[in-house]
Amino acid sequence: MDFRSGTELLALCSQNGCSISQIMRRRECQLGEATADEVEARMARVLEIMRESATCPLKTPQRSMGGLIGGEAKRLSAHATKKRDICGPVLQRAITYAMAVLEVNASMGLIVAAPTAGSSGVVPALLLALQEQYHISDQRLLDGLFNAGAIGYLAMRNATVSGAVGGCQAEIGVAAAMAASAAVELMGGKPEQCLDAASTVLMNMLGLVCDPVGGLVEYPCQNRNASGVANALIAAELALSGISQLIPFDEMLAVMYNVGRRLPVELRETALGGCAAAPSACERCGGCG
Repeated sequence: MDFRSGTELLALCSQNGCSISQIMRRRECQLGEATADEVEARMARVLEIMRESATCPLKTPQRSMGGLIGGEAKRLSAHATKKRDICGPVLQRAITYAMAVLEVNASMGLIVAAPTAGSSGVVPALLLALQEQYHISDQRLLDGLFNAGAIGYLAMRNATVSGAVGGCQAEIGVAAAMAASAAVELMGGKPEQCLDAASTVLMNMLGLVCDPVGGLVEYPCQNRNASGVANALIAAELALSGISQLIPFDEMLAVMYNVGRRLPVELRETALGGCAAAPSACERCGGCG
């Protein structure tokens, strides 16, 4: 079960008649030398932390350590109650949850890095929003998390999830790919469609730079978690409709990695370019002279 590529993962799914989440569960048991119950319990704890971090700021806004964000999730939630939101229930809830998780992260609260702290809002946001809209059980939601874990593992093994190495496309991009793949499985899609969705996300977010204002994982990171959710939802919808991806996931992952390594250092988490170099951003954080 120790697959090393998307191609090998799909082959295992086909040979065993399994979903991606089932293959990932078996891999965790075999390589982690853990029982199925132990693996399941660990992922249940992951879900518990994700839910708490996505919902707590809706009631109690949390100001970030750097003071750049705080209260955005509650504002989005309040806006939805006015029935004037334009995104629809799934996306509206998802962007709200994504913003909330980043509030928790930036205030030194407990989150699940999925795959990183700076991109931790995307996966829980989309899965929790789908759960509420389609009455998905927690057990099924765990399937989504195991599926997302497989995509994240492949990205870490064959490319990078670090903004310092590959830009924000490697953080938010991979997080959104994980979320899209998981969403496809939860909504009844095939393993091939899951990887199509993941590939589409990486294509759509190709070249996204990492430019944190003041060097803090707050802004524009929080907004980009929300945009990552939107990209994931779009990619999942395309895949579920039967639209295939011309470029396979493995190839798109390689493309993302190559693009990331060619980004100038100013655009790879150094806070020396992009949004971080905007005069208003420098004035706000006092980081530029």
